[in-house]
Amino acid sequence: MIKRRHRASPTAPLVLLLLAATGCTSTPDAPAEPTGAPSTSGAPATPVARVCARPAAGPAKAPAGAVTVDPAVVGDLAAKTRSSPPNTTFWLRPGKHRLDPEPYAQVMPKKGNRYLGAPGAVLDGQKTNKYAFSGTARDVTVRHLTVQRFVAPHNEGVVNHDMADGWLIEHAKIQYNSGAGLMAGARQRVRASCLRGNGQYGMNAYKTGDSIRGLVVERNEIVGNNTDNWERRRPGCGCTGGIKFWAVDGAEIRGNWVHDNRGTGLWADNNNNDFRIENNVLEANDGAALMYETSYNAVIRNNTIRRNNWVDGKRSADRGDDFPHATVYVSEAGGEPRVRARTNKIEIYRNVLENNWNGITLWENADRFCNSPANTSTGYCTLLVKDTDRCKRPAITTAPLYADCRWKTQRVDIHDNRFVLDTSVVKCAEKCGRMAVLANYGTYPDWSPYKGERVAEAITHKQHNRWHDNVYRGPWNFVAGDMSRELDSGQWQSTPYQQDADSTFDPRAGG
Repeated sequence: MIKRRHRASPTAPLVLLLLAATGCTSTPDAPAEPTGAPSTSGAPATPVARVCARPAAGPAKAPAGAVTVDPAVVGDLAAKTRSSPPNTTFWLRPGKHRLDPEPYAQVMPKKGNRYLGAPGAVLDGQKTNKYAFSGTARDVTVRHLTVQRFVAPHNEGVVNHDMADGWLIEHAKIQYNSGAGLMAGARQRVRASCLRGNGQYGMNAYKTGDSIRGLVVERNEIVGNNTDNWERRRPGCGCTGGIKFWAVDGAEIRGNWVHDNRGTGLWADNNNNDFRIENNVLEANDGAALMYETSYNAVIRNNTIRRNNWVDGKRSADRGDDFPHATVYVSEAGGEPRVRARTNKIEIYRNVLENNWNGITLWENADRFCNSPANTSTGYCTLLVKDTDRCKRPAITTAPLYADCRWKTQRVDIHDNRFVLDTSVVKCAEKCGRMAVLANYGTYPDWSPYKGERVAEAITHKQHNRWHDNVYRGPWNFVAGDMSRELDSGQWQSTPYQQDADSTFDPRAGG
């Protein structure tokens, strides 16, 4: 029985540079200087947000009507926020601003407040304060401000701790905090900001009540997060990465540089829908560049994805785990026309995947469905069945619940991508250049209607998952149905799989 190893748990202009094939160093403070040359793989010269090293400067003088905040006065920002009306603009002078030295000292914005940092303005939690900006006030702006060294608990966040709606985080540096640097609410926009070196996530896009709509994450640098290595501290928690998305309906994830995170770069988990993930550079993350799990309807296009999964992929191989742990991992996620979105499939196209550990895996756990003990998203069901308790015998054995009680990897269209692998670069002998579409043999629980090979047959042959018109360079092979069926390109293209029509294969490494 194949077991999935990760588990989900909720809880001043921009400088644009061209990132070349040389990429970046592994340290978040000193990325290599990108150049304008395309990579030898033919990767597009993708504009990248290099905002941690070169942040846009805030206003050197207080805007008209703004309340000035003095770094010499401990607690000045929180006190002036309390005494000022909604829609006030606060200008933080240069220097290190501090809250009162007790754990729950925090800033509680009022509706429409704006917090602007002068050049060199830092709000420092001194490894004492848990939260920086909290409360439920809508439409708050945090701009040109560094927020650092707060100690939010596991699964909680420092900025927008209470997941208020309509916040704008722009030209900010949120770094070196415990927990998540940033939480999310509906209509939140995170732009041109540095989310760096936070203990768990750069951002935890989870909101109590699952009501995040219209999230925008664009032109940010998301680097070096999960410094506390939570997957080691709580094995299988599924609680780490650059950004984690949970039950977000409608998201634009574009133009970001997501690199050198411990674990996954971007992870959408549990009933997310209607994502556009485009024009990002995802590189040198320890685990997968992108995971789209138990979710629906997405467009993933025009991304440059390179040198990901070297740490986690190699670790799995070294311990004898033969599962094709992927760089782009689609797990129990697919297109669903009955869930309203801008697309009714998952379309993955015009991306360049270069020298990653494995390629794209489409996976479905036969034992994971609503009301099953193997569904680690406890209490949740698919977006097609609101009442989890309906998914039981005898109703689950027949239509419509037989189909609707499980998240399905279906209607995934993978085309016009370029897959490049040079094993001398990745430093692997084998098992690092695989595409896969597969499921485990269903065994659990005893009352499951999905036992045996039913799910494996469905994901492989009946759920409209399709590769075509791709370009492969290097020693790629393919896994179909289950782990025992490893195929070469000819077998992959032939009956009964008939994948990668009109694709080209060149076994020479790289290039």
